[in-house]
Amino acid sequence: MQPFRLHQGKVAPLDRANVDTDQIIPKQFLKRIERTGFGEFLFYDWRRTSDGQPDSSFPLNQPRYQGASILAAGKNFGCGSSREHAVWALEDFGFRSVIASSFADIFANNCLQNGVLAVVLEETQVNEIMRRAVQYPDYQIRIDLEQRSVADALGFSASFQIEETTRHRLLNGLDDIGLTLLQQSDIAAYERRHPVPAATKQF
Repeated sequence: MQPFRLHQGKVAPLDRANVDTDQIIPKQFLKRIERTGFGEFLFYDWRRTSDGQPDSSFPLNQPRYQGASILAAGKNFGCGSSREHAVWALEDFGFRSVIASSFADIFANNCLQNGVLAVVLEETQVNEIMRRAVQYPDYQIRIDLEQRSVADALGFSASFQIEETTRHRLLNGLDDIGLTLLQQSDIAAYERRHPVPAATKQF
């Protein structure tokens, strides 16, 4: 997966709490087996009116937020079912990071497995980022994972905590498979010491 070290991007605000994975990517779009192609269905029910037309009031449909790569949202983001497709949809849409005051545990782990940085800030700080994203056109922030910091060009800055193992894996682009492959030489040595016995002929 793509490492995350330093990222600067436009912020899209989603001022809603308890955003669940059923809304991030509705169930009818879970038929694909690839990790790509889910972005167009991100927040599908919220992005469209009852007659299927784009809802201009939803932030991601507004031209000012086109190309946003950072999503700022309310508390308990990613609750609901454990579907990893929710993170696939966010990443495929172009988001590299989600900022909220809290995340559902499984969703946060799915972010880790896909190189999406889940940044936890104080609720007042998240609200300030969302306020600035609404007030200032093309509002951008800079996320520095090495320094554990979030800042903009207007004077806002905040630090965030992140478990060191999670930070190391994101900095180096290591999902579970990548983490295992770091031990490839030890695995090969073990296999040499424990050869698979020849299959016994069955009569």
